[in-house]
Amino acid sequence: MSTRDKASGKTPPPRSGVSRRSFLKSAGAAGLAASQLGLPALEAEQTRPDEAVTLGPDPVPVRFQVNGQLYAARCEPRVTLADALRDQLGLNGTKVICDRGACGGCTVLLDNEPVVSCMLLAVAAQGKHIQTVEGLAQGDQLDPLQDAFIAHDALQCGYCTPGMLMSCKALLARNPSPSRADIKTAISGNICRCGTYPHVFAAVLAASGQDDEG
Repeated sequence: MSTRDKASGKTPPPRSGVSRRSFLKSAGAAGLAASQLGLPALEAEQTRPDEAVTLGPDPVPVRFQVNGQLYAARCEPRVTLADALRDQLGLNGTKVICDRGACGGCTVLLDNEPVVSCMLLAVAAQGKHIQTVEGLAQGDQLDPLQDAFIAHDALQCGYCTPGMLMSCKALLARNPSPSRADIKTAISGNICRCGTYPHVFAAVLAASGQDDEG
């Protein structure tokens, strides 16, 4: 059968294989698929404001896991973890010095990571494992790091010591044999106005079984 156009006598261009019917059918299916894929996101966007939970300003119930124990308290959502530990839970070992995250005195461990607790809202610490300086000793048995601090006189006024201990504890947990440079980096956010840094270096090296070579 000839492919030449009977009226013009010319050969028509090859057909693309896409008819008007098949084009409309595929376009409709694509539009339907797109709308279905976008629906959950749209619904989430529309429902998000209604699902948002507003806390406060009155105290709200909170639960903490601190040093392996569960605590329940009520505190305003604006309260920092440092204040909640001290005022709500009675764990006064954590010190609030600058209250602006600059000195590291309030350092605690949150899921084994050091954080300045004066810069973290207490409600945000729920569901995390919190360790404070009170959690280092086991009964009357001091942590080896605490023993090393005492043996090497790594404290003077002692106000920065809880935060310093917690930063060093986190360091030893992730690096059992830290160098002096590692220790300097680990406590770079902890300010000691008494200048006991060389003693802190010696204490951490001793706690990790290393000699202090100065």
